[in-house]
Amino acid sequence: MRVSFLVPAYNEAATIVELLDRVSRLELDKQIVVVDDGSTDRTGDLVEKWRSGRDDVVFVRQENRGKGAAVRAAIPRADGDICVIQDADLEYDPADVPALIEPIVRGSADVVFGSRLSGGKPQRVYLFWHLVGNRFLSLLTNVLYNTTFSDMETGYKAFRTEILRSLDLRQDDFGIEPEITAKICKRKLRVYELPIAYYGRTYAEGKKITWRDGFKAIRVLLSVRLFG
Repeated sequence: MRVSFLVPAYNEAATIVELLDRVSRLELDKQIVVVDDGSTDRTGDLVEKWRSGRDDVVFVRQENRGKGAAVRAAIPRADGDICVIQDADLEYDPADVPALIEPIVRGSADVVFGSRLSGGKPQRVYLFWHLVGNRFLSLLTNVLYNTTFSDMETGYKAFRTEILRSLDLRQDDFGIEPEITAKICKRKLRVYELPIAYYGRTYAEGKKITWRDGFKAIRVLLSVRLFG
């Protein structure tokens, strides 16, 4: 099955080439769709240079609107049977993708979440309050939607492409994560979790999500639950 990697990128010049190299080395039939979300560093230029001569790479530039807008811009350009959202910052290791998509390839799953919080893979030890926030949001998701997520905010999500395209996604920023989770829960899709490694960054190293995004996630989870 062909896999489309959807790569939203904003000011990731330090990691984007290494990320693309790692994805390229995977022994998968694949396509890479990179959306440069208005970067002010060399991210876009590095992608343009890297993709020269490659037929399996689509590159889009847009004004800075946020991760959700970048993901939504990538979805119509995907030509794979499976879509994987792949952040450009190397917090998530593409080496985990073959295992992540396996339940979909086998025909057992519609969506697979890579869980940073279920154990079994390397995890950076840091940012206690982020851990607390992630566990709270997962608990809230489970209460609202009667499910059993351990890590609903994970950035590593794989989908059958027709499922991802069928979701009415509207969030422009990091709110895309709870929006995706809530809308697949409401659809009663076959969702699985698998443990993944997580090489998290500090804010000094370029981490972008903040506590404000946590409050936005609560609003999105409640809004989708109550109003669709």
